[in-house]
Amino acid sequence: ATVSKMVARHFDADRLVDYPNVDGVIALTHTSGCGMRHQGRKHQMLNRVLGGFARHPNVGAYLIIGLGCEQATPGLLIGEQNLIQIGQQNGMPELPVFTMQDLGGTRKTVAAGIDEVNKLLPLANEVSRSPAPISEIMLGTECGGSDGNSGVTANPALGITSDLVVANGGTTILAETSEIYGAEHLLTNRARSVEVADKLIELIEWWKWYVGIYGEELDNNPSVGNKAGGLTTIAEKSLGAIAKAGSTRLENVYDYAEPVDSKGLVIMDSPGFDPPSVTGMVAGGANVVCFTTGRGSCFGCKPVPTIKIASNSPMYHRMEEDMDINAGTILEGESVEEVGQKIFREVIDVASG
Repeated sequence: ATVSKMVARHFDADRLVDYPNVDGVIALTHTSGCGMRHQGRKHQMLNRVLGGFARHPNVGAYLIIGLGCEQATPGLLIGEQNLIQIGQQNGMPELPVFTMQDLGGTRKTVAAGIDEVNKLLPLANEVSRSPAPISEIMLGTECGGSDGNSGVTANPALGITSDLVVANGGTTILAETSEIYGAEHLLTNRARSVEVADKLIELIEWWKWYVGIYGEELDNNPSVGNKAGGLTTIAEKSLGAIAKAGSTRLENVYDYAEPVDSKGLVIMDSPGFDPPSVTGMVAGGANVVCFTTGRGSCFGCKPVPTIKIASNSPMYHRMEEDMDINAGTILEGESVEEVGQKIFREVIDVASG
């Protein structure tokens, strides 16, 4: 992780001035790799995340840096995730993989990584924007730091946006399985098939089993901040959370970070904790994220833009530098539909650069 961050930090604005089609060089690090069963569930999830980010439309090129003796071997990652590099064709050299133990340690790996990025930048810079239909939008929806207003302002307004994305042939992802709990029947009733409904029920049952291992239960999911903001029970929180999904048919249910290949409304299994939840959706292919908040969560997830939607006006004005849209105007007379359409236009503008 340290080596990756050092390589990325080298490429500041001055060093990227000759590459106007490249927004930046980022380090995507993690805290796993060794303490896991080889090809076990955790290893598979990690590979899906790393592979999903490498293949993401907003990533022009990448290199892989490892220690050298970890369980999560780069070779398995490349093969399992079918990774190829920009400009790579049949017969070309393998992907750039740098292992610290082979290259001789931290400093030499940083130098090798910098050299490789310098080779990749001209290739990435050759890619420029071109027109695309709204159907190419894959919208990740998230709510964090919710308050008593979230379920009646920001979340249902985002639900209108979700419906508009789906109506235009795009995809909307609802995540945070532990915050669907208590309202799952409203989604299973809209499922495309019994099999899709059963997949969601199986996820809910798994989460009940999982928290039970630790002597806990899903019923007390609201955080201290949620309660301070006026939320009382998981049922109230879940009813507000699923409002982000709008009113369209539930088309499919995906495992965490699994590539999303369906159009329409889908669900991705994820925890209620915002950073890993959004990470899974982005790895699955989300190219815009809409994040509603009542308390004022400050969050972004490179390489995907995050549109922050405030559920109330006082917080929006207090934290205006971190917020993009004020859905608190719904409490002041603006309709949910009007704010939903405003968010939809913002999604298109942001996706357009």
